[in-house]
Amino acid sequence: MSSTSVFKLDVPGHSAKIEVLSIGPDNATGVLIGVHGRGGRAEDFASVATRVVPDGVRVLLPQAPGQTWYPKSFMASTSENQPDLDRALATLDALAEKVRASGVSNERIGWIGFSQGACLTLEHLARNPARYAGVVGVCGGLIGPEGTAFDHQGDTEGTPVYLGGVDPDPHVAWSRIEATAGVFERLGARVTLERTPGAPHTVLPLHADRAASILGSLGDAS
Repeated sequence: MSSTSVFKLDVPGHSAKIEVLSIGPDNATGVLIGVHGRGGRAEDFASVATRVVPDGVRVLLPQAPGQTWYPKSFMASTSENQPDLDRALATLDALAEKVRASGVSNERIGWIGFSQGACLTLEHLARNPARYAGVVGVCGGLIGPEGTAFDHQGDTEGTPVYLGGVDPDPHVAWSRIEATAGVFERLGARVTLERTPGAPHTVLPLHADRAASILGSLGDAS
């Protein structure tokens, strides 16, 4: 039987503790970290995250203070999103480290984010490239104003990355999602890029299906 609990996450360098919703067994060999969008809540995004992984996978969903990870657009000047952006990135750093400290390797960790949560997730992973079970970003891209030089260095060692978006999207330019795909390809990821014209800014059934195909490996025995 799946268990549900909430714990407080210490974020080094930041005084506030972040609530994290945990669904699934504490001793699971596979973990999915799910990051909600602007105005969202961890418990709401749980309906997406839990349906794209097999039973027995632990799903961890951090909650943004005030339901927003950073105040402005992800394409605003970076300074306009500080100090919230640094705190949000440090939250993902701390959560991933907590999972690794529990004995779960990167290869058994997956990531999924939507909208602002996808931007944050992708930014964290581009800054800290490593081999993961899989990465799903829906309606999101790397953070920074127009003209940002995305000169991230490192190797994702073939991590499967799915980037799904809609076009037109009032919040996320398709050109930024394409640029994000290029960065992850340069970092050695196996990228799948999918554009859906005329669809709303949401996690579509096809996005969930693609996520399930990538993240299904989290249910395999280690």
